[in-house]
Amino acid sequence: MSLSIVHSRAQVGVEAPAVTVEVHLANGLPSLTMVGLPEAAVKESKDRVRSAIINSGLQFPARRITLNLAPADLPKDGGRFDLAIALGILSASVQVPTLTLDDVECLGELALSGAVRAVRGVLPAALAARKAGRWLMVPRANAEEACLASGLKVIAVDHLLEAVAHFNGHTPIEPYASDGLLCASKPYPDLNEVQGQLAAKRALLIAAAGAHNLLFSGPPGTGKTLLASRLPGLLPPLAESEALEVAAILSVASCVPLSHWPQRPFRQPHHSASGPALVGGGSKPQPGEITLAHHGVLFLDELPEFDRKVLEVLREPLESGHIVISRAKDRVRFPARFQLVAAMNPCPCGYLGEPNGRCSCTPDMVQRYRNKLSGPLLDRIDLHLTVAREATALNPALNPDDDTATAARLVADARERQQKRQGCANAFLDLPGLRRHCKLSTVDETWLETACERLTLSLRAAHRLLKVARTLADLEQVDGITREHLAEALQYRPATL
Repeated sequence: MSLSIVHSRAQVGVEAPAVTVEVHLANGLPSLTMVGLPEAAVKESKDRVRSAIINSGLQFPARRITLNLAPADLPKDGGRFDLAIALGILSASVQVPTLTLDDVECLGELALSGAVRAVRGVLPAALAARKAGRWLMVPRANAEEACLASGLKVIAVDHLLEAVAHFNGHTPIEPYASDGLLCASKPYPDLNEVQGQLAAKRALLIAAAGAHNLLFSGPPGTGKTLLASRLPGLLPPLAESEALEVAAILSVASCVPLSHWPQRPFRQPHHSASGPALVGGGSKPQPGEITLAHHGVLFLDELPEFDRKVLEVLREPLESGHIVISRAKDRVRFPARFQLVAAMNPCPCGYLGEPNGRCSCTPDMVQRYRNKLSGPLLDRIDLHLTVAREATALNPALNPDDDTATAARLVADARERQQKRQGCANAFLDLPGLRRHCKLSTVDETWLETACERLTLSLRAAHRLLKVARTLADLEQVDGITREHLAEALQYRPATL
């Protein structure tokens, strides 16, 4: 048969839309024409595939070959279609049975020798193939990653000849058996390693219990960074669906190892990071730090040192949980449901309010420093806490009741109540959910309205205050929000924004 069809997958953001490789052989002068909106890297695959077939000892048909990558309106990039194109040509030239290709999807770049090289974004393709009811043929270097999609039959190949022998039935390849190398976990640093700072630890516990955003302010050396690094250890383990989302992002980014994929990410970009580095971008949009922190923690140390324009881009994903990047040819949506933890000094020199009078900043310098952070951005941070300097002890005694395991149990109990009640963490409650699950008595509602007016809090800040109060009630395993919960939540709001 001079027509063959092979299934493959493109990469668009963290999605893997289906691509059908159609190959037709016709009489005429030998040529190879590719259609279907291929990018330059895909067009170059014509020469790679030709050399790979010839150097593998197979016959490259001396006929007029037309390749169509459908759908035609979907941009295709990279060498991920090489294996599918080669198998399509071999099938159309009756060197591989056509029927054996019906239930398989193929990914892989070909070397000139016929070796099959690894590609990025295999996990999203594996999840999509599983949903479509097909099995997947991938380079051996990507097989472990593809096996994260449980229940999917994965065939791993090192060379084009192995794939041909498998489809011809000469040397069938057994489905790849995962050795579990990508399921390793690393221990989190323990909370009791942070000396003192009981108020900051309390705020960290509340942030973990309700997925609230948190801002630490204080002089250098008070433990702000140490506290932030302990937050992932307090959070509940990822559900399987969440873990696969995180792993799919890492697979697409191809810049971080997948060895600890079941754990919540902790991202700490430098304050010199650009906008595209933080939120994603590029001529072909790639995920940024906020997407790499999906279902995890994004820690921004020295918050005012970030470019103001870069920080302002965070406002939308903090509310929506995703970021949309638009380019001339692409419009890509990346998930970005992260928990923001930030740290800053109270002034440019860092020592404002220190009793020894070390601060040398003028009031104008302090105001300019704080004006780098806009009111709308600070409004989206639920918990604001000043971390004061405490007495120094080089070898403090560890409190066994102040460790990560104890705090994590409290967080897990609070999160379980939230999941049963509303199906999400308190920080993600929408307005109807807020009205349904954060009801106050008439007296407490009047008290809160008066407090918000005196502190000039916006309506958004008042709603976030209610969510924090709801989390405080969940930590105490009580159903109703009391005046004490509201008063404590109010302490975590700045007086002015």
